[in-house]
Amino acid sequence: MRSRYLLVAPLVAVMAVGVSRSTPDAAPTHAAGQDTTTLDDQVELSVTVYNSDIALVRDVRKLLLPSGELDLKFMDIAATVNPATVHFRSLTEPSRVNVLEQNYEYDLLEPDKLLRKYVGREVTLVRTVQENGSTRQEEVKAELLSYNNAPVWRIGKEIVTGLHADHIRFPELPNNLYSRPTLIWTLENRGAQAHRVEASYLAGKLAWNADYVLTVGRDDKSADLDGWVTLQNGSGTSFRNARLQLVAGDLNRVRQAVADKRFEDARRQMSEMAAAPAMTQESFSEYHLYTLGRKTTINNAETKQVSMLEGTGVPVQKRFVVDGQDFYYRNQQHPGAPIKDVVQVYYQFRNEEKAGLGMPMPAGTVRVYQGDSKGGIHLAGEDRIGHTPKDETVKLKIGNAFDVVCERNQIDFQKIAANIYEFEYEITLRNHKTIPIAVEVNEPIGGTWRVVRSTHTPTKTAAWAAQFSVPVAAEGAATLKYRVRVTY
Repeated sequence: MRSRYLLVAPLVAVMAVGVSRSTPDAAPTHAAGQDTTTLDDQVELSVTVYNSDIALVRDVRKLLLPSGELDLKFMDIAATVNPATVHFRSLTEPSRVNVLEQNYEYDLLEPDKLLRKYVGREVTLVRTVQENGSTRQEEVKAELLSYNNAPVWRIGKEIVTGLHADHIRFPELPNNLYSRPTLIWTLENRGAQAHRVEASYLAGKLAWNADYVLTVGRDDKSADLDGWVTLQNGSGTSFRNARLQLVAGDLNRVRQAVADKRFEDARRQMSEMAAAPAMTQESFSEYHLYTLGRKTTINNAETKQVSMLEGTGVPVQKRFVVDGQDFYYRNQQHPGAPIKDVVQVYYQFRNEEKAGLGMPMPAGTVRVYQGDSKGGIHLAGEDRIGHTPKDETVKLKIGNAFDVVCERNQIDFQKIAANIYEFEYEITLRNHKTIPIAVEVNEPIGGTWRVVRSTHTPTKTAAWAAQFSVPVAAEGAATLKYRVRVTY
């Protein structure tokens, strides 16, 4: 015999039939105008993304607002909106539309939340029943008395728990439960009905970074540079046909708040900027503002790349560098044996117009590629650069040399007086490449010092450092010897 009751487990499927928000406490529908706005009303969208995981969104929509006081539901916003930064105004009649109150609704529609909202109300429980070889649905009206660990129902005159229903039908959505994040303004409209309104706010989980590809020629003398903006959108909403701007720089922020004046200045600057035919940049306060000259779509949960800069035939210099260690050069494990040092390899170039560049380069990762003898392109190394203004030098460490060996040894120590000493060092460089190179040797020297003698001309690069440039022939070797007198 069939059970006469249909009951539900804690996890249920939800079906809303004939959904309307005509609950007794719902806001009345106005005879003229609208009380809800979606992306269908959007006429302009601008997104300015900072490289500190925030973005400034400016959303312009065309609306019909009834006269007098009304509640306007502004939907399709970023789920990561910071409500404290929201700004609303009418662009058509700013002085005649006033904001009386603002609310951010983020109690979003979920099956469990929907069921809890219906405590004390009636729903329809539905179960699929097999009978005489056929399938039909059985429906029962039930009042939800309680929902703590599991639902408790009143069906007719009985209290029922613990049975199963395939799904539940709800007559409507509660007025205080939303399918997506929504801003609600209580407005007073003393002007016309047709308005062009603007909402701007800061949203999190929008970030960008710069990525560069440096393709170096086989001769190590020139390279092509491509700069890309990599944009990540985790804000919970998509930005379609948006005007995209990027701000590079180290933005000082107050936790959980943003200074009103800085926010307003940034919003006004973004509103007044004119679109350019390609990605351009300009100074903005102590930052740099990059503008994409065309509109683009940034989908939610998407990583997008946009071309930022290109340079062709950029002059580059390849450097081999040895940095001495800041201690006495003694091999304690193997006395008398030399100490091996790594030979670091760098590429460097200047960010200047005559090199085909000249645009300030935001901080990011530079990946260096070089071709082989058969035309294949391979990764040669990568490095991270900081924010680099124009006319500054970019230095990239790509790794350590394979075919260049450095060995050093302290070959003499002598006490000249009570606080005067002389040290002598020998640094041997062996080049197994088929081309000649020059190695920069940077030596730390403490105290008050002077080089007594040296096989190569020293340059005092700092108070406690000397630099030697040592040419090494192809398949050859070279030895740097220098003696230094130090007063402590």
